[in-house]
Amino acid sequence: MDQATLLHLAKKFSLDARRADFYQADNLLTEKYFQPKQELVTSLERLDLVYRTLCSVLYNFVPQSGHPGGSISSGRIALSLMFDTMEYDFSNPQNESADILSYAAGHKAMGLYAAWALRNEIMRISMPASLPDERNQLRIEDLLGFRRNPVTATPLFKKFNVKPLDGHPTPSTPFVKLATGASGVGMASSVGYALGALESLTNPPWVHILEGEGGMTPGRVQESLATAATAQIHNIVLHVDWNQASIDSNRVCREGAACGDYVQWTPSEILYIHDWNVIVVPDGFNIPQILAAQKCAVTISNHQPTAVVYRTVKGWKYGIEGRGSHGAGHPFCSDAFYAAVSGFEKEFQTSFPRFKGDRTPEIIEQNFFDCLMTFRQALENNRPLSDFLASKLAESAHRLTGRNRVSKPGRPSLVEIFKNPAITPEHTPEELLLKPGQNVTLRGVLGDTINYLNHKTNGGFIAAAADLLESTSISNTNKGFPTGLYNAVSNPGSRLLAVGGICEDAMGGVLAGLSTFGTHIGAGSSYAAFMAALQHIPARLHAIGQQIKSTMTGSPQNPFIMICAHAGPKTGEDGPTHACPQALQLLQENFPPKSLITLTPWDPQEIWPLLIAALHVRPAVIAPFVTRPPETITDRAKLGLPPAIEAVKGLYCIRKASRTNHTLVLQGTGVTTTFVTEVLPELDRKGVEINVYYVSSAELFNLLPHEEQKRIFPEHLARSAMGITEFTLASLYKWLLSEEGRQRSIHPFKHGHYLGSGQAKLVMEEAGLDKKGQLTAILQYVQKQ
Repeated sequence: MDQATLLHLAKKFSLDARRADFYQADNLLTEKYFQPKQELVTSLERLDLVYRTLCSVLYNFVPQSGHPGGSISSGRIALSLMFDTMEYDFSNPQNESADILSYAAGHKAMGLYAAWALRNEIMRISMPASLPDERNQLRIEDLLGFRRNPVTATPLFKKFNVKPLDGHPTPSTPFVKLATGASGVGMASSVGYALGALESLTNPPWVHILEGEGGMTPGRVQESLATAATAQIHNIVLHVDWNQASIDSNRVCREGAACGDYVQWTPSEILYIHDWNVIVVPDGFNIPQILAAQKCAVTISNHQPTAVVYRTVKGWKYGIEGRGSHGAGHPFCSDAFYAAVSGFEKEFQTSFPRFKGDRTPEIIEQNFFDCLMTFRQALENNRPLSDFLASKLAESAHRLTGRNRVSKPGRPSLVEIFKNPAITPEHTPEELLLKPGQNVTLRGVLGDTINYLNHKTNGGFIAAAADLLESTSISNTNKGFPTGLYNAVSNPGSRLLAVGGICEDAMGGVLAGLSTFGTHIGAGSSYAAFMAALQHIPARLHAIGQQIKSTMTGSPQNPFIMICAHAGPKTGEDGPTHACPQALQLLQENFPPKSLITLTPWDPQEIWPLLIAALHVRPAVIAPFVTRPPETITDRAKLGLPPAIEAVKGLYCIRKASRTNHTLVLQGTGVTTTFVTEVLPELDRKGVEINVYYVSSAELFNLLPHEEQKRIFPEHLARSAMGITEFTLASLYKWLLSEEGRQRSIHPFKHGHYLGSGQAKLVMEEAGLDKKGQLTAILQYVQKQ
């Protein structure tokens, strides 16, 4: 679509003028500035032949485990970026100032590995001194590990200490910063990563994102596009491999007069409507057009993100095109496979070893390796090609140095949280101290706590909400910073980011990506009923990425905070659609240790010690559960309750019985406040003794030494305990080890239905979680025991 047509459509549909611009790559070639040298064009074309053939070989030896079509169609896009457009130092994959290529289209991982391995092989041949240590290389031998588990025991896998390469990209691969692949998360997290870079460095690095039109259909992608354009996160270039083929369709989008099977927009239209600069490459295999478009993309200066849309063919020259090549390919070592690699054999005057013998894992692996060595030999025999491409990587590193990308003045410093001796769970700052009788909300105290840390870290926290900044009190994060929403151009000092509106899906990905860069902590909030479910996938991918990064580099994980606000039945007026108690069950203990920590404070005084304790663990995700209605601060000392610092144990004893094993386990602010202020005095009046425990964080408890866990909560108590929770009964299973104890417990689903709407006290009464319901259940339990 040309500029005149687009403007005509804008008038037809009454679209206001955009801040963004629109370009045609073939027109750019008429300008002298965008004319590439023929040696570069020829070298990239020959390299793409090697790359396409390598993709064919990878699928052949790992059948049903890759996506040759999309890997092949995006090859010239990625190779042009890697060898000409991007600025990075091949010798230093950890350089934060370098441009990155993020495969949001994680199913193109086969292509990523092929391109990475060829780049490494070229440098091994022509500039071996530039190779990083082996841990930070992806060698051609490592391709034996494509979609292989670490426990693989085949001979060559062990001999060459092969890296197991995940089916979708993760930071186990050098230069990969984010775990991507789950629908739309790669786009959202890449936008967040770009924001972190933009916030942290002068002349910030470019974040190049590779995606396909099918990968643009998830809702969180539309939300991410809106976020980037609205906040003017302008160091992003999205590269769309528009091949019109998905798993089930060969016409994903509308094109011309033909309706799309899935959506009725073209990538150019949806991007331009979202206020992205758009550059159209009519022939996505034409190297000069590709280079011109990419050169243009990094020179546009209107502070809007940019997208390059390349019209390609999935499975180009592979022998299978369209959706048939999406996740499938030629049969193992078939005539069709050898036909697909024949172009390489002819061009480089070589031949791949034909497979012979039984199809045992060992024989297949040996043939796979021999094929990989054919590529090595071909590149070694064509030294001028390798030398030229290696020189392009050297130029890239030189250009990066010339960019002088340094830390922005006043850049945030998260180290304050972890190294400042004044920031400890034991010492609540004077500004955050609460007085008995004071009325506050858990959400408000959490917002104030993050705000305190925000000032200590010089703006290290950026917050977002699903159109609920004030309602969830996450807006408190921004006190003392410029008012209004963040904009990279007009309001960069604000710490409040609008993520597309009511968009929990994208929010999780964007804030996780922001945290991944490492200079900020993203904090997002919405109803717990939505956050736990809608952010589960981005939280899981962030946890995967951070765990791997920490293992690979030895550096600690970078947390983001998903605030599960308006949690539990006390959000009664909104009814069961918004006050669902299941949220905690989706997260609690459902991640590997130190990956995600849930926090369930009942007393606002527990917010500071719990949040600081969780931050000091350095998990990937912290999920505090906080309620909406105000709470009256309890005089813990007057009531004989332990100090709030006890909450950091994750489970602590509120009341210890001297003559009985009767035990009650509490979880949730509503039920615990009722118990402490109304039920416990009545039990004391009746002379009923009972051990009382509170669950403030199952994950923090799990991190205690096993002996300390047993000392705090002996197993014999767990085998007789009952529980009261405003979450689901399953969230207490860890603490209630008897069937009778579970049956006597009370929880929102006790009566077999979702709770109704109304004031919090009425909803609690309906659930049997009020004073009467608690007292009745406890007395029956004690009498039965």
